[in-house]
Amino acid sequence: MYVAMLPIRAASVQFNHRPSDKSANLETIRRFARLAVERRVDLLMFPEMCITGYWHVRKLARENIVALSEPVPDGPSTQSLLALACESGMTIGAGLIERSEDDTLYNTYVVAMPDGTHARHRKLHCFISQHMASGSDFTVFDIPQGCRVGVLICYDNNIVENVRLTALRGAEILLAPHQTGGCDSRSPGGMKRIDPQLWLNRNEHPQLIKDACRGPDGRGWILRWLPSRAHDNGVFLIFSNGVGIDDDEVRTGNAMILDPYGEIIAESESVDDDLVVADLDPSLRHMCTGVRWMSARRPDLYVALTQPTGLERDIREARFSDWA
Repeated sequence: MYVAMLPIRAASVQFNHRPSDKSANLETIRRFARLAVERRVDLLMFPEMCITGYWHVRKLARENIVALSEPVPDGPSTQSLLALACESGMTIGAGLIERSEDDTLYNTYVVAMPDGTHARHRKLHCFISQHMASGSDFTVFDIPQGCRVGVLICYDNNIVENVRLTALRGAEILLAPHQTGGCDSRSPGGMKRIDPQLWLNRNEHPQLIKDACRGPDGRGWILRWLPSRAHDNGVFLIFSNGVGIDDDEVRTGNAMILDPYGEIIAESESVDDDLVVADLDPSLRHMCTGVRWMSARRPDLYVALTQPTGLERDIREARFSDWA
C-alpha cells in the first residue's frame, strides 16, 4: 500500500494576543515553539492574525492598518518566523496583516519552513476592515516533513467549496487558523457574545468561563460543522484559535486536531494559552470515507456551482448586514 504522506507530529496553539503589539505576540510564538521542540513537533500552527491582533483592527483607519502591516516574506515578522523554523526544524504557521507591493492590505497566513522556504495564504473572505481586500487563490503546498498542506483562514472554512477545492488540490492536512467563538452572530441559531467579565474573572469562577467556552457559543458551535470539513474531504484538520479577550469579544480557544474521519484526536480544555499535540497517522487516509466519496464525484453535474445565483453578496455585507 502506497501512502504519500509521512507520519507527522502536529501541534495547535491557542493564545490571547495583544492588539497591535507584534513584539509581545512574536515572543509568545517563540515561547510556544520552545515547548513544541521539547515535544518533538514537526508542524506547529498559531491563530489567524495573532501577530498583529485581530478584532480591534475593524476600528482602525487605513493609515493605522498600514502602519501595522508588513510585506511578505521580506517583513520582520515573516523573517522572524523563518528564522524560528530554521532554528527549530519545525514548519510554523502564523497570521498577520500583509501589505503587498501595490499597497493592498490582506489578512494573510504565513507558513515558514525549516528549509528557508515559505507559503502564504490570503484570506478568501476577509471582512475585518473595509480597507483590507480578500485573496483570490487557493493555497496548497508541500512541506519538508513529507506531506501536502492546505490553508484556509476562519470564514474560508465555512464555505464548503473552499475545503473541497483545497482537498482536490491534494491537501492531506488542512491548517484552519481562526479568531472565533463568542461572536455576535446574526444567525438566530448561531453563536452569541460571551460576557468578557466571565473571562476576566476566570480565576475566581473558573467553571463559568469554561462552560461558556465549551458551550453553544464556542466548542458546541464549532462541532456543528468543523468535523464534517475533515470527514467529507478525508483530511487531517488542525484548528488554532485565539482565547480570551479580543477587544469587546471573547475568543473561546478550543484548539483541536481532527483526523480524516472528523474524530478529535487532541483538544484543549483550557481557557488560557495552551498547546495540544497529536501524531498524524497517514494510514488513516487510506480508504477513509472522504477520500472514497471524492473518488465517486461526477463533475459534469456540478457546473451550476460556478454560476452566479443572484444571492451572492460582498463578504462584509454577508457577515454584518441583517438582510433576510
